[in-house]
Amino acid sequence: MSSGPEPGPVERHRRLAVDSESVERGLAGLVLTIVELLRQLMERQALRRIDQGDLSDEQIEHLGLTLMALEDRMDELREHFGLSPEDLNIDLGPLGPLLPRE
Repeated sequence: MSSGPEPGPVERHRRLAVDSESVERGLAGLVLTIVELLRQLMERQALRRIDQGDLSDEQIEHLGLTLMALEDRMDELREHFGLSPEDLNIDLGPLGPLLPRE
């Protein structure tokens, strides 16, 4: 029982043709969304530890510089891929946006 003729090479190629630039941008957006979520979680955890007095002044300074460098790198990567901060905030429908506003 055959469901019809197999598509030829040209038809198969048309179905698989995608815009590589939009695929790259979409994948970069997804990866950067995850990195941004983790960055925000790390920042909140750092603030909790600072408030609890768990860190020395040297550790606080190092942590602050590291988080600022990460934020700068995120800005560079977003700019490279033509993404805005809003592009990284996935709408989860009834749950609201993935990334809380800072």
